[in-house]
Amino acid sequence: MYGMNMRKNVDSYRQAGMLSEVQVADPHRLVQMLFEGALERIAVAKGAMKAGNVAYKGERIGKAIDIIDSLRTMLDDKHNPELAERLAALYSYMLRRLTEANLHNDPERLDEVSKLLREIKAGWDEIPPEYRNPASNRAS
Repeated sequence: MYGMNMRKNVDSYRQAGMLSEVQVADPHRLVQMLFEGALERIAVAKGAMKAGNVAYKGERIGKAIDIIDSLRTMLDDKHNPELAERLAALYSYMLRRLTEANLHNDPERLDEVSKLLREIKAGWDEIPPEYRNPASNRAS
């Protein structure tokens, strides 16, 4: 009934809302938003995969790959090099699994990456507020 125009309008609305949130978000929230964005794109890719929409599946997986690669490159190895190294390896693994999921139309690999991302995000979400922005805490 609404068609493609409705989808474009909803996407535009969501993008405008996200841009507004990005402008006021602290660094901790920005990372949360990256996790949420990757998870959303993987879920949409899985739906496109099931529907046989190869182009849209590939586009969404590509966007998820971009986000996870951004998370990997933003790792700070100054405070905890061992943790940063382990997360970098895990993100690299996820990137491979997403590429394989796209190549083989394998929703189980998408589910695996989603599960891993949710676990990392859950840990990130549990960081107490006083530890979320160490630079500002030192200035106090």
